[in-house]
Amino acid sequence: MKPTHIEHIGIAVDNLEESIKYHEEVLGLECYGIEEVKDQKVKTAFFKVGDTKIELLESTDPEGPIGKYIEKKGPGIHHIAYAVPDAAAKLKEAQEKGLRVIDKEPRKGAEGLNIGFLHPKSTQGVLTEICDHK
Repeated sequence: MKPTHIEHIGIAVDNLEESIKYHEEVLGLECYGIEEVKDQKVKTAFFKVGDTKIELLESTDPEGPIGKYIEKKGPGIHHIAYAVPDAAAKLKEAQEKGLRVIDKEPRKGAEGLNIGFLHPKSTQGVLTEICDHK
């Protein structure tokens, strides 16, 4: 099953308000949504660039995934998300091909997406998100 498009690029940030300001005032983009995903301990902001979205991710807890990422690697590109017709089927396919997955089944993410992650050790160093709109 091939991805239909790049759903979004996730960028870990230290300060969401400052990052929103940069994206709006310097790049000329418009933030169209801010959302907290409590179970992922993150607050997100979204921008559209053509058909692709940029998702800014600020940790709400230093022990959350984004907090740990920033502590280890600093702010920057965190992941790339691919849209597929069926995230559950794509995650299963990845496992069958021997890839290491973080999520064996999809879970709810920002904007109501069903999401699952492939481990960067299996994806040439890139944290890869698989998502659908079901």
